[in-house]
Amino acid sequence: MLYVVDVVRGVTVLDNIMYVVCHRSSTICLYNTDTCSPLDADIHVEGMIYPCHIVVCRDDRQLYVADWDDPTNWSGIWRVSCDDHSYVKWLTTESIMHAFAPDTALSLTSRRLLVTSYSSRRLRQYSTTDRQRLRVVELPQYVSLVLQGVETTRGTFVVGHRGTSQDQPLQWAVSELLTVIIASKL
Repeated sequence: MLYVVDVVRGVTVLDNIMYVVCHRSSTICLYNTDTCSPLDADIHVEGMIYPCHIVVCRDDRQLYVADWDDPTNWSGIWRVSCDDHSYVKWLTTESIMHAFAPDTALSLTSRRLLVTSYSSRRLRQYSTTDRQRLRVVELPQYVSLVLQGVETTRGTFVVGHRGTSQDQPLQWAVSELLTVIIASKL
């Protein structure tokens, strides 16, 4: 049995290694998934202050960690190599030109990073290959808070949120959203 004595903010797995971020820690802890024992290879990310979520891209073997500077200021997303443990501040508030709430959730599908913010009614999707914003998905008006979003293999989005189309603003729900892509003739 595995015990982490801290507030765990995110967990992800690649191969047989589990990567764990904890509240107010600049360290990504590594564990063997077969034995649930800690590895002697934790990753220290200088400058990471309040990690709040972590995902891994199997294609490029990179971790993506949402971080905030203090309880009121979202900082950005760190990109950390699973192989050599190098890291870089990959996206910042300034580079994406809009504010996020501190509690930001991430998901990753086929080199597309989906960023979900608790207080925003938008999903933002970025390419992991070039950091370009691929799209912003506006959520329906009845959505008041967003907890998590994921992209399906069909290109739709499943979102956990508060508020329903039946005018139930305090009810929690899970919805699948279709996206509309407008194509123009060249």
